[in-house]
Amino acid sequence: MTPADLLIAARDLLERPATASVGGWPRAVALLTRQALETALDEFWKSSPSTAGLCGCARKTQLICLPAYLDPRLAREAGYVWAALSSACHHHPYDLAPTAAELSGWIDAVATLLVGISGKTSGSRTGTSARSLGACGTSGADADSGASSRN
Repeated sequence: MTPADLLIAARDLLERPATASVGGWPRAVALLTRQALETALDEFWKSSPSTAGLCGCARKTQLICLPAYLDPRLAREAGYVWAALSSACHHHPYDLAPTAAELSGWIDAVATLLVGISGKTSGSRTGTSARSLGACGTSGADADSGASSRN
């Protein structure tokens, strides 16, 4: 499924939750939305040979590198939304599920990100080079913690 398809499915579930998913639909919407964001990021990194290696990095590392290749405001928004969605995807007995308004806002933010990265190739920003990619690459410590920080 494409990121757009995942967002359509998330929006559909948000607007018409199935009776079989009572209580679970908010987390299902959050999961679909986060999956759309992560798929879009993977496609963005793979769009250029110089950044294709970032697909193997931890998601947090990818989000740290994103402002070097995309509008910094949009990159910060992507990081915030990813963290919020990751938190919403995990059930905690003391937390309430996200509200429909929160979910709708996150879906809109991911849709904005999709528009922002469509047509862009990673590395097209002025001043971006292989040297800046090296600054974002994983070090030994990142490689050790990368798998555990991926959600």
